[in-house]
Amino acid sequence: MSDPAPRAMSVEEYLRTEEKSPYKREYVGGFVYPLHGQAGASRPHALISGNVFGVLYLDAVRAGCRLYQNDMKLRTEGSTSFFYPDVMLVCDQDSGDNDAETSPCLLVEVLSQSTAAHDRFGKYGVYTAIPSLQTYLIVEQRERRVYAYSRQDGGWELQDLSGSGSIDIPCLGRRLTLDEIYLGVL
Repeated sequence: MSDPAPRAMSVEEYLRTEEKSPYKREYVGGFVYPLHGQAGASRPHALISGNVFGVLYLDAVRAGCRLYQNDMKLRTEGSTSFFYPDVMLVCDQDSGDNDAETSPCLLVEVLSQSTAAHDRFGKYGVYTAIPSLQTYLIVEQRERRVYAYSRQDGGWELQDLSGSGSIDIPCLGRRLTLDEIYLGVL
């Protein structure tokens, strides 16, 4: 059985129907895409995103930031796209929008077979265009490997970490290690 074709709809219709949808859907350029794996993410996927959330949570609260794990929508500039990052850290003034955040400083996507290409290529272009974003992490779940994109003066710099290492999280003034990310997983 093949996946259903993406469905075209307005932003207003997407927002109105998303709350009642039986599954999460992302909205990109006027089309709705159902998220795969929502009925049962793998154990490594859940543990990895939980580890990142758990390790950063107290630092985020102390810094006056908001940290989310996979249930808060990210709305990109102009309201043309909505995503559900696996982990999202927001340290700006609260926009007052209870349905979506718009100014993350950290985004984390844990790769799964069905989302890997989209996370690596499609989301990279959209996410790195967000002015507030400082760090975008793409985390493998089948091996200890993290692709860490960091905003630098001249653009985005890739740090490919395999086995061990750490990543700067500038908005919290701390580092996140691969040992913390993969605790109890690999």
